[in-house]
Formats: sequence, structure tokens, C-alpha cells
Amino acid sequence: MSLSTFATRRTLLAAALCTALAATAPLVQAADAPITIMVGGINKIIYLPAKLTEVLGYFKEEGLNVELQSQPAGVDAENQLIAGAVQGVVGFYDHTIDLQSKGKEIQAIAVFCKVPGEVELVSTKADAAGFKSMADAKGGKTLGVTGLGSSTDFLTRYLADRAGVASKEYSLLPVGAGNTFIAAMKQDRIQAGMTTEPTVSQMLKTGDAKVLVDLRTEPDTIKALGGLYPAASLYVQNTWAESHKAEATKLARAFARTMQYISTHSAEDIAEKMPRDYYGKDKALYVEALKASLPMFTTDAKMPAGGPENVLKVLATYKPLVKSKNIDLSKTYSNAYLSAAAAAAK
Repeated sequence: MSLSTFATRRTLLAAALCTALAATAPLVQAADAPITIMVGGINKIIYLPAKLTEVLGYFKEEGLNVELQSQPAGVDAENQLIAGAVQGVVGFYDHTIDLQSKGKEIQAIAVFCKVPGEVELVSTKADAAGFKSMADAKGGKTLGVTGLGSSTDFLTRYLADRAGVASKEYSLLPVGAGNTFIAAMKQDRIQAGMTTEPTVSQMLKTGDAKVLVDLRTEPDTIKALGGLYPAASLYVQNTWAESHKAEATKLARAFARTMQYISTHSAEDIAEKMPRDYYGKDKALYVEALKASLPMFTTDAKMPAGGPENVLKVLATYKPLVKSKNIDLSKTYSNAYLSAAAAAAK
């Protein structure tokens, strides 16, 4: 065989191989069936990994066709999941425990935050009138939460209970988040309330509120809640994860990549990736809020050790149904999809 003939055959074989790979590539890279993920307030920094994963292109790189939708309160997103209207929810991990007590099996397959990232703010007016701690909620104070049955509801009740304030001594008012929360406090419809970044930084900057309880850092969370309180996460119905293992693994891998990105980039870098409507006219304030929030994020999307046990302890304190049930924590979260994703990447 002449050298030129060999070269020609080698070229033809290479071309045939490329054609074969091109034919099979769509089977690997083509987007799966649409996956709708409901976020309990997509502009909140605690849920930033959802939008960031999208803008970084990690969903598409995994061959996933993901649509992100938003609800102002996590409890509304949770209801959409139970109804089967969405495949996943970005919300607080504690809902998986609460729902198991009601006979529903939901599990977190990627965890974004080791702590709630929430802050109990008190209006400057109420502060001036003597509202200096959660114990001062006595006497008929109205406390704002995103929604009744939401994680802000859970945490507010626990903080009040721990401060010795009975549920009959204060009232809870669902006020949503962002602008609706700000309006409620300015109008004195609530004297204190639980919210997150960037609303916290905005209200502190304008002088409309002060920090009553801070759950943005590990030390402050351990002091207030007795341990870590894994919060923002992606959770799905257990049956969906079991019947869609490939998709669940891809989702876990996409979010793990985002958590690694967050841990290796500055607040300024991350802000540059976010849509303009996330920070509006005050990008500097958004960056400052991000800086205050970065320590709360996990680096690998895995459940932190001891976290589920502490969340269960907190919920059982004031939720009789949770306390009375034998909660199986192993069914409320899974690192298995992250492990499968890591193994597939090797």
C-alpha cells in the first residue's frame, strides 16, 4: 500500500468516525424533557444559585431544559411541587421534614446554604419604643413573615418560643418579600419581620430598620438556633428522583458546579453575571449584600453534617405533628446524586 493510499484511507476513517460521533452526539447533548423549578423568591440572594446556574450555562451543558419560575413565598412553591405542577423547588430544607410529618416524601438533592441567611429586622420606630429583642414581641406585636407555613414562619415561631414569648402574645402577618416587606414595615403594619438580602442591606442603608436577630453567619446561627440550619436547597419528590435518576444527577452536578464557582469568585464577579433587575440602580449595594452573604453558601452542594438533626430539633420544639412523628431524616435529603455526578465526571 502506498503512503498516499494509506493517508487517504486514514482520512476516510477519521471522517467516518466524526460522522458517527456527530450522529450520536444529539443523544447525549440534546435537552431532556422540560424541568420546571419553582423558586421561593428568585431575586433573593439565598436563592441566587438558581439563576446563576442558568446564566453560567450549566443547565444547558448538562443537556437539561430547565425553566425557572418564582413565587414570593416558599410555601407557595412547595404547594406547586406537591400538586405536580413543577418538578423541583428551590426553597428551605426544613419543608422536607415538615412535609414528611404530613405523609409527603420530599428530599433535598443539592444544598446551597449552611444557615438560613435570614434576618429578623425591627423597625427603627419600634426599636425606639423599646423593641430590643425577640422577648419584646410580647404585648401584641405584629411580626412579618413571607407566608404562613413558610420557613420564615417556622423560624420566627422558634425564636419567639426560645425567648419565652407564647404564640398568643404576638401575631404573624404574611407580607411577602422585597418591596411588599419594606412597605409593611414603613406603614407600621409590622413592627418586626424576617427577610433576607438584598432587602436587609437596603433597609439598613435607609435607616428604616435595625437587626434584631442575624442568621446570616454560622456563629450567629449556632447561637440563635443551637447549631447549623441548612436552608436554601433544591428539593424534589422522592418518587421523581427515583424515576428520573439521570436528570436528578445532572441537576445535582449543575448546582455543585455553581457552588464551586461561588466559592472561587468575588462578589463583584458574581454580580457581573446577574441580570440588571437583580440589583436595579444600586449595584454597589447589591455587591455589599453579596459580600455579607457569601460565607453562608456551601462549596459542594452537600448536606452539612449535623444539619438535618438540628433542623428537626428546631421544628419539633413548636410543631406537635413533627414531634409526634418518627421522622426518617435519611429520606429528607440525599448526597447520592452528587456522588453519582462526581463518579461520572471521572
